[in-house]
Amino acid sequence: MNKIDPAFSDRPRRKRTDEIVDAIKRMIVEHGLAPGDRLPQERELISQFAASKGTVREALKALEVQGLVSVRTGPGGGAFIERMSEGRAMSLLSNFLFAKNLSIANIYEMRKALEPQLAASAAAHIDEAGLTRLEHIITIYDHEPADAAERWNQRMAELDFHGVVAEYSDNPILAFTCRFLQRLLKDLTIAQDIYLQPEPVSRASGIGHQRDLIAAMRRRDPAAAAAILAEHMTEAENHMLSLQAQLQDKFLEEIHPSRTVRRRSS
Repeated sequence: MNKIDPAFSDRPRRKRTDEIVDAIKRMIVEHGLAPGDRLPQERELISQFAASKGTVREALKALEVQGLVSVRTGPGGGAFIERMSEGRAMSLLSNFLFAKNLSIANIYEMRKALEPQLAASAAAHIDEAGLTRLEHIITIYDHEPADAAERWNQRMAELDFHGVVAEYSDNPILAFTCRFLQRLLKDLTIAQDIYLQPEPVSRASGIGHQRDLIAAMRRRDPAAAAAILAEHMTEAENHMLSLQAQLQDKFLEEIHPSRTVRRRSS
């Protein structure tokens, strides 16, 4: 008689609803269901899973909350497959991280680890159209802005550059994670405060890295692409943290000018 592994025997029994949710997800994949396709009717699901109406409805509601299906009532109604957009997935993750006190350093710790890998992955797949897009994006911020609106657009375009690189990675998890980190920087309050500052920003070195990256990808050199992005991310982090420190000093000076002077002279 086979013995039960204690590690498995101690695991709590999963809710029947969760089991049905996973089973329906497998059904979607195995049957190649696409957005707009309808799942089997409720009574069929009840019979298939030997579950109560309430349990099946709870499972469908869970799938609806996850954005995988939409449930419509009335004639012709039922549960229909939805397309989970990247934006919705990122919004859900952002909501999870909302109260985690994310910092610029947190985000760049991940970017420094992942974006060089992303660049190496993209180098093997990017085409001339993609390289041209990257070159065009650089023209958005290769000059001083005329006003606050252009300044903001330039800072967003700097992040969009890396989003285009992500499009050409053959690793969907890596690409999604890097785009998510780029979105976090766009949404992070302290980063937005930095982007809105009127002080001139020296972009020459960063643009140089980006043009070197384009050249490395054009010659299909993943190692060089990774090395360039590693240096670029380290420099970008140092630049952002420096701007953050300046912004905090400026804030302290406005609130407690004498205290700030004493701190600087100590």
